[in-house]
Amino acid sequence: MSGLAPPELGVVLVTYNSAGVILDCLESLLAARGVRLRVVLVDNASADGTPGLLRDWAAGRHDWAPSGLPFALGPVAKPVAIGDAVGGAGSGHGLTLIETGENGGFAGGVNRGIAALDAAPDGGPDRIWLLNPDTVVPPGTAAAFATAPEPAGGFSVMSGRVTYLAPPDRIQIDGGTLDRRTGVTGNINLGRPLAATPPPDAGDLDFVMGGSMVVSRAFRRQAGPMPEEYFLYYEEVDWALRRGGLPLAYCPEARVHHRAGTAIGSPAPGRPASPFSLYFKHRSRIRFVRRHLPRSLPMALAYSLAKSAQLRLAGHREEARAVIAGSFGRAPAQAIRAQLSPEAARRAFGWDRANAATSSPSGAELDAARQRGGSGHASRR
Repeated sequence: MSGLAPPELGVVLVTYNSAGVILDCLESLLAARGVRLRVVLVDNASADGTPGLLRDWAAGRHDWAPSGLPFALGPVAKPVAIGDAVGGAGSGHGLTLIETGENGGFAGGVNRGIAALDAAPDGGPDRIWLLNPDTVVPPGTAAAFATAPEPAGGFSVMSGRVTYLAPPDRIQIDGGTLDRRTGVTGNINLGRPLAATPPPDAGDLDFVMGGSMVVSRAFRRQAGPMPEEYFLYYEEVDWALRRGGLPLAYCPEARVHHRAGTAIGSPAPGRPASPFSLYFKHRSRIRFVRRHLPRSLPMALAYSLAKSAQLRLAGHREEARAVIAGSFGRAPAQAIRAQLSPEAARRAFGWDRANAATSSPSGAELDAARQRGGSGHASRR
């Protein structure tokens, strides 16, 4: 029995200015036991030297030893081979680097990585794990995802438990929920203690967070590519609605530690989301509502007004303005736009120009939102 090949799992990591976090993530992935990984790194035109750092690390020219992690981890032996195309099945972990030359957004990078894995000579792995570069994973997580039993008839997307890296005993998300009245998403078990919180029922999930999600081949065929027009946020929520009759799944043995917000300023314990994060999150929420929940648009906009007022009262004026700008189809503040390269800005806002007649709220929608503006509640995410 010792001659049996280990199960396989594809991994897609989309990097953008990830030099400060990506090596810990890779070291933890390549320490995975009981599984063979085909890891595809898709770099979205990082300006911080991420691709060069990866090559130096793989060649052993950049000394790196992970430290401060909540589990034991020794350095991976070097050199590590990095290819520019995904190979067939082999005996060890494989690593591929794709440089896109532009920031195509999260979904654009994901789709490049999935396409590369599916184009492998042997058809690639059945399961592909989409993972944020600011995560670290215990040695058994990848094998748990690769071998987790699936429901009869298969599954679409599988979730595991995501905890914060600091503190490591607090849950960030066990899966996502969707409020169809406002389009607001929630994190199941957010902030709860790890040891005292049982795993959720997969039937309670509406979607799986894009920072750690395993997609099946059946789902990829059913849903097609991850939608790219959001640029940031809500891609995975929209994608989950395209799964047809394939259920979501949950793997209780799979755990990921997430630094949270290192790239775009998503919220973390004790820290609100950045204006950049808030602008794109609420912009994408309203876009999602227009597409899938059009009757909920007035309430969704009312939520935006209430959320902005809450932030303003707490002294977060730039954040409050970002919520309004993103929700009501306005241009972002210069400080937000300056974080995007010209190519990324064209990608992010090209959809708006092409759909200008329908992307901004009408006068009647604005009036309805203002009338409901005091009834919103703070988001849990």
